[in-house]
Amino acid sequence: MSGPTFDDRKLSFGSDAANYAAFRPGFPPEAARWILAAATRPVVDVADVGAGTGAFTRVLAGLGLSVTAYEPDAGMLEELARVLPDVPRTVASAEHLPLEDASLNAVTAAQAWHWFDKPAAAEEFRRVVRPGGVIGLLWNVRDDEIGWMGEMSDIVDGEDSMRASRVDAFAEIRAVHPEVERKDFSHTVAMTPEDVVRLSSTFSYVRLRPDSADVYAALRDLLATHPETRGRDTLDVPYVCAAYRIARP
Repeated sequence: MSGPTFDDRKLSFGSDAANYAAFRPGFPPEAARWILAAATRPVVDVADVGAGTGAFTRVLAGLGLSVTAYEPDAGMLEELARVLPDVPRTVASAEHLPLEDASLNAVTAAQAWHWFDKPAAAEEFRRVVRPGGVIGLLWNVRDDEIGWMGEMSDIVDGEDSMRASRVDAFAEIRAVHPEVERKDFSHTVAMTPEDVVRLSSTFSYVRLRPDSADVYAALRDLLATHPETRGRDTLDVPYVCAAYRIARP
């Protein structure tokens, strides 16, 4: 069965922005602090690129930073504006940021780097970050060491965020950011079983499949019968936040 193309998936999120905001996990603040700690100058202003509906933008704003959200999908930015009305936002791509050279202390991309033209985005990030600043990349990765989560991954059969856990992910980033460092941060999100099903509907490789209804049915059956989830009203959904930081000399 042929699935949706990369470009189909890349441009599919705005139509489901409300569900994306409601069911995608947030990011642990300690991951943001670890990234920013690599800067050798005080970090004040940050561009959150590929910001989506603002899951990581919210973390940066909560740390008291002056953050601007950049996102190519206007539908996603509309949802970000509803949740974070005071955060400036601009429709723009990672490869063409409307910023002056060396104009920011930091650039971040959370759950977004795999959608970019990586060499072009890396060059653009280096262009806009001041010397002594930092670039940060993050992914929330499902923790498949937990039994039911591993079986969920088998059902949804996707790869986008999961590639952050693969051995070659670090090498792929290092190819365009040679000085990259990585650290993992475990965290959990409380969700109902039906929330987990609706979470899966935000995965482009699930939502755009012609048999997506079968996938959702299989997930409901898993959550109703698996010994780790059966009969539970609330589940602690486990993630590993894979964080990467690149210090600018």
